[in-house]
Amino acid sequence: MLFAHNWRFNLYIRNPKIFFNMENPPKTYDNTPFFQTTTARLLMVGFLSLFLLIPLQLVRNLIFERTERQREVAKEITQKWGDSVTVYGPVLKVPYTERSTEKRLDPTTKKESLIEHIEKKTAYFFPDRLDNISKADTQRRSRGNYESIVYTVNMTFKGTFSRLSLSAADSADKSFQWDQATLLLCTTDLKGIRNELSIKWGGRSFGLAPAMAQDADALSRLETGYIGADFLQRDRTDFSFDITYNGANQIRFVPVGRTTSVSMTSDWKTPGFQGNFIPAERTINASTGFIADWKVLPVSRPFSSHYFGQLPNLDPYAFGVDFVVPVDEYLQNDRASKYGFLVIGLTFLVFFLMQTINKIGIHLFQYAMIGIALVMFYTLLISITEHSSFSFAYSIAAVAVVVLISLYSLSILRQPKRAFFICASLSTVYAFIFVIIQLEDYALLVGSIGLFAILAAVMYFSRKIEWKN
Repeated sequence: MLFAHNWRFNLYIRNPKIFFNMENPPKTYDNTPFFQTTTARLLMVGFLSLFLLIPLQLVRNLIFERTERQREVAKEITQKWGDSVTVYGPVLKVPYTERSTEKRLDPTTKKESLIEHIEKKTAYFFPDRLDNISKADTQRRSRGNYESIVYTVNMTFKGTFSRLSLSAADSADKSFQWDQATLLLCTTDLKGIRNELSIKWGGRSFGLAPAMAQDADALSRLETGYIGADFLQRDRTDFSFDITYNGANQIRFVPVGRTTSVSMTSDWKTPGFQGNFIPAERTINASTGFIADWKVLPVSRPFSSHYFGQLPNLDPYAFGVDFVVPVDEYLQNDRASKYGFLVIGLTFLVFFLMQTINKIGIHLFQYAMIGIALVMFYTLLISITEHSSFSFAYSIAAVAVVVLISLYSLSILRQPKRAFFICASLSTVYAFIFVIIQLEDYALLVGSIGLFAILAAVMYFSRKIEWKN
């Protein structure tokens, strides 16, 4: 024991550095420059991803510009073809005089006298029953690279007025000029009408001509001449008329009948039912279109069967169908561009993990070339979409970018299997984005599940990376 102690003491006296190294080995420090460390490479790739948001935003601005142009062209087409259609009628219009008295004090004699006022007004009566059968055929109208959805709808109206409902509105202070009664048809767009209009009333036919609208609804009006007062001799008077419209966007009806029934068929496959009443029955077929039936009963209709003085605005009580384009091509392009940063980030992440795990050197310039290729996908997509369908354009643009990046990565990663992995990864990402774009109700659910799976994969492949340097 003494010999060992003396040996260690003599060794320390002769060479203290050796003794120090034996008892307390010094810490080792990595002399690798910071810009060659994994952390620095990760930061540079992250900053490059953020920088690529600038050209990506320019692409989104281009999509917005083309979308606005599409709306302008669609508006020009509908202005010439026909706009949204709202129609209700017929309404029986009857002028009347209303008598009223007023007590007035004579300032000289201090005596009261009765002053009689006679005022001319107009009464409006709605039918007891109104039935409508409509058939709408849609078509696409294009100008250059832009198009709009329009339709031609054929409507048949039938119904009745009853004498009881008309006489119930009479009173002692009103004097109706029944011999001056006319029929009104209220609508939104006269230029969209494509047939000569006449209405059959009690066995006779009356033509309809444009009339001045002076009431609150502000709709355009078609009015007959005097229809006579002979309908007052009948318990009920039947009417019917046909009307054909060129229109776009939507068709709406106002349930002016005490009982109103509407049946509509169309070849449009994505209708949007809207308004104050929904169809009692409807069938939507992906290949043939839709059939919808509405029935509004007296207890459901929230307005009167007659009005005196002025016809109110009944537009809030309208119902009908919108010819909805669920996801048009420019909207699909915009939705695709929203995922641009996700595609760039995931692609850079795959390259970064392969670089780190396999100790491969990838220059920042090479990352930039890959990022620019990913941005070019969206310019290819929108330009090809304007000349074909979105699905075809997406496939062509995705294949072009995947092949370009895969061939470029073959020279960077030096092994075909690594380039094949890049090809498979990019193909999966683009397929995943395409599915999300096409979905409506389940887009958020599928997107969340897909991102969770991607996060799990990244955590798995990065679990053994040494992050100290």
